[in-house]
Amino acid sequence: MVITFGRRSGGFTLLEMMIAVSIIAIVLTAIYRLHSQTLMMNSEARFQTMAPLLAQSKLAELELLALSDLGDGSGDFGEDLAGYSWQVTVTEIENELLEKVQENFKKIDVTVQFNESNLTYNLATYRFFPD
Repeated sequence: MVITFGRRSGGFTLLEMMIAVSIIAIVLTAIYRLHSQTLMMNSEARFQTMAPLLAQSKLAELELLALSDLGDGSGDFGEDLAGYSWQVTVTEIENELLEKVQENFKKIDVTVQFNESNLTYNLATYRFFPD
């Protein structure tokens, strides 16, 4: 008995379709990873641009305060900059060389954070408050 196969009709076999779907899945997965990585890098770049400006603006606000009004604190930057928060720490400077002046000399640390994540920016400065 001789079996003859007729001419192949148009269309794709199941194997060809499975290979095509597999290739598309691999490519789409790679594109998705690139896209999510790009979004994360964009968010981090925005933070690295905004955080120094926000820290400097907070420090400028503190520059206007008198020594008696200066203290530790924290807060946010309002609805326009949702997710950004700040924390200020004021510490005494202890140094024998400063003698009586050291009570008017303070270290001010300003920390800016985004969404309580690992994105933080620290700015430290020293300020002398004359009598």
